[in-house]
Amino acid sequence: MISITETISQELAVRPEQVEAAVRLLDEGATVPFIARYRKEVTGGLDDVQLRHLQERLVYLRELDERRVTVLKSIEEQGKLTAELHAEIVAAETKQRLEDLYLPHKPKRRTKAQIAREAGLEPLAEALLADPTQVPEQCAAAYVEAARGVADAEAALEGARQILMERFAEDAELAGELRDRLWEQGILVSRVLEGKEQEGNKFADYFDYREAIAKIPSHRALALFRGRNQGVLALELLAGPGEDPDAPCRTRIAARFGIAQQGRAADDWLVETVRKCWRVKLLTRLDLELKGRLLEAAEGEAIRVFGLNLKALLLAAPAGRLPTLGLDPGLRTGVKVAVVDATGRVVDTDTIYPHAPRKQWDDAIARLAELARQNAVKLVSIGNGTASRETDRLVRELIARHPELGLRSLVVSEAGASVYSASEFASKELPLLDVSLRGAVSIARRLQDPLAELVKIEPKAIGVGQYQHDVNQGQLARTLDAVVEDCVNAVGVDLNTASVPLLAQVSGLNRGLAENIVQFREDHGAFANRKALMAVSRFGDKTFQQSAGFLRVPDGDEPLDASAVHPEAYPLVRRIVAHTGKEIGGLIGDTATLRALDPAAFTDERFGLPTVRDILAELEKPGRDPRPEFKTAQFKDGVETLADLKPGMVLEGTVTNVTNFGAFVDIGVHQDGLVHISALADRFVKDPHAVVKSGDLVKVKVLEVDLERKRIALTRRLGDEDGTKGGASGRGKAPARAAGEAAKSGQRPARPKAKSDKPRQGGGERRQGGERRQRGAGQGAAALGGAMAEAFAKARKG
Repeated sequence: MISITETISQELAVRPEQVEAAVRLLDEGATVPFIARYRKEVTGGLDDVQLRHLQERLVYLRELDERRVTVLKSIEEQGKLTAELHAEIVAAETKQRLEDLYLPHKPKRRTKAQIAREAGLEPLAEALLADPTQVPEQCAAAYVEAARGVADAEAALEGARQILMERFAEDAELAGELRDRLWEQGILVSRVLEGKEQEGNKFADYFDYREAIAKIPSHRALALFRGRNQGVLALELLAGPGEDPDAPCRTRIAARFGIAQQGRAADDWLVETVRKCWRVKLLTRLDLELKGRLLEAAEGEAIRVFGLNLKALLLAAPAGRLPTLGLDPGLRTGVKVAVVDATGRVVDTDTIYPHAPRKQWDDAIARLAELARQNAVKLVSIGNGTASRETDRLVRELIARHPELGLRSLVVSEAGASVYSASEFASKELPLLDVSLRGAVSIARRLQDPLAELVKIEPKAIGVGQYQHDVNQGQLARTLDAVVEDCVNAVGVDLNTASVPLLAQVSGLNRGLAENIVQFREDHGAFANRKALMAVSRFGDKTFQQSAGFLRVPDGDEPLDASAVHPEAYPLVRRIVAHTGKEIGGLIGDTATLRALDPAAFTDERFGLPTVRDILAELEKPGRDPRPEFKTAQFKDGVETLADLKPGMVLEGTVTNVTNFGAFVDIGVHQDGLVHISALADRFVKDPHAVVKSGDLVKVKVLEVDLERKRIALTRRLGDEDGTKGGASGRGKAPARAAGEAAKSGQRPARPKAKSDKPRQGGGERRQGGERRQRGAGQGAAALGGAMAEAFAKARKG
């Protein structure tokens, strides 16, 4: 048996000793961010992605080993553990293979086969299998015994058949072979349940649908399972194409046990036994397993996509520490206003009514100007919900009337703002503020620092996922928590301004310790240095080791505390400082001096080249932020609603979500448009995430607009023809119209002809069973692309 270390090292293509070192650190309680940044010498430079995979596989393989011990013990207690079976169990590399081997020996309720054995019918089954020339009815007559429940020859033969069916079905090699064949050649068929046509109309594309199970993309699979779970669709797995798709599988079972139709007396009986074994035992079991496999893979991919989008959103460029005015747009209920200072502290709030029905436009501008002047506001953050464009126009007029204020404005995603407003943390953070105004505060702060504000919201509520309500919630939570942890620690946290939710994501900390830190800060004032953390309740040496490097003290009495240099490496920095003959304050930021140093001259038994290089880079730009430079998209004047869009328009927008079938872009009309994967670049794109990410500013061309269904087809290939000839019906020449064929064939058609968008032909990204409604984050946000999961769009109010 290959050891866990060897297995993981092969998967990661790294040395076993690297894996051993990482496993040891994880077992000692070290976090992935800490290991990735501060233990490079120990692990040989494993990065956070490799470490996350290692951690996940370590859990799986250890669970497999624990199950292996249980299985061996159970079979041994039954006295059935042979040397050959022991070797097979030890060599099992997956939980599925292990369970296949265990199945014949697994304690279970009395089966029909067990009852037949107890009635003494096993010799009959053996005899007919070994010698098909015997006449089944004649052989069975000798086993008729009413006292044992065998009333006649027919009952005896049925019992014998049950014994053989169970034996065939529990053959581990055969089951594994058929499972692989079914996955490679099986076809999943979906049909609407009788009487559900009207109720389940949103799944209309799946009322008569079929596709190779191994080729069904994740978003389509999740739509199918949702339709089944809602009682609209019935899903059936066929063994393959043709009029008799089961024939190859029956043939394989028969061959495995030497059964063939040769005109012998028992051949018909044995062939029927094979048929029933396949339909009743094997296909039923494999159907469940492979649908589970499809669902698991689809969930895994959906979770991966959610994680990538969340990471891009969390690492979006911060506008910086500037006084900011946050506007949460609304019509009848007014625009909620909140002013926060450079640290995010709320200094003023109000509600204005510039829009219908009150239309207090001039009064609203005057009030905003007053608030901006009184609080030295430099930025205006506008939520992208209902009335956002109208409010954006209001702010642009404010800027035009009062240029002396020097204001800049930006429309930001308000996804999750309402969730934050009603959260327990918001109640504690802003206890005196009305729930309706808390959203405006969040909108203002997320412009200053998206990461610091978004960590206060449960990741699922941020609304950048794909079918997040349908996937394994435990796995989703673990993945998203890991993404948040990696992002927070990659950026670092200001010890003297960070909130409890932000501190709780720091390596080595939890919510309790975060609350203790904030309480200590409130009781004793700002931390002067990292060492002061040791005075915080429950803050021990191990916690300090894991967290200190990620906590920053920008204006403390130790210059290195403002950097990512870990306190354990301060002696090394002192040696570097002594070598240069400069004061540490003078050395920090001195690019010429630092780049002239030879890192190898400062290595020792504890700190190798990777750490020394990291330290020199950090001294050159202490506390550097890995996030990009702050930029904003400029929406086109006069384009504020769907009705304003015309095919052929070239607009600037912001990517709000990236899915497996394309990217959604906010172009300022309250509905995100879809750039299909086939229109993302002038080359073939396999994974949209390799081309764009959430938050990117992109230039797009409008291909088609469907006002009735509120859908927008966009392209980044500005030379593409628009869909004016074909309209929005799907018969134009827009590349998005060939979505399914492009995704299936791996080719990007330059000018695809009209094709059906039915998913049964391998496509269907345009219309995914009506998955077009948003859940949890609000409403709106429909766009071209059928796999429109409800969380794909921005949260919208009203």
